[in-house]
Amino acid sequence: MSPPVAARRGGWPVPDPGGLEAIAQALREADPDCILGTTHVNGRAEIQIEPSRNVPVLEWLRDRGYTFLASLHGVDYYPHEPRLGVIYELLDMREVDRVSVKARVSTDDARIASVTFMWPGADFQEREVYDMFGVEFEGHPDLRRILMPEDYEGFPQRRDFPTGGEPVLFTHNETDGYGADR
Repeated sequence: MSPPVAARRGGWPVPDPGGLEAIAQALREADPDCILGTTHVNGRAEIQIEPSRNVPVLEWLRDRGYTFLASLHGVDYYPHEPRLGVIYELLDMREVDRVSVKARVSTDDARIASVTFMWPGADFQEREVYDMFGVEFEGHPDLRRILMPEDYEGFPQRRDFPTGGEPVLFTHNETDGYGADR
């Protein structure tokens, strides 16, 4: 028997469209309001969930074999609302199966429950999403900036964050640029 196509290409296998819909239907039966939709495109299986239901959905998936949180990351869908996304990449190590779970929150109320109690490795990943996008993870044991200084204002990975930066002082401009004693 040959390995699945995704494995031969070097990628991870994902549930086929029917398998993804079966997972989503089982989740809907457990909690009718938790699933907003599913997408199966380019070998990527994704479940869109209601952000207030992220913990029950992720617990349900973990209890059915998706025990490894491969990554947790943020995304900005500017100018669309809800604008900020939190994406959980889950892996079933027995079946070598991967599924993405996406929750989107508004910039007006950028909050979602922490999953560090299920996956301690989510600690720094949630802090990074908080630091770069401004999503607050309720119940996180130590939610503070991890990459930027504590007093930094703004969230640099948001698409409306100003680009350009600060002027840099070099030896050739230290007398006539900023920082010059005038």
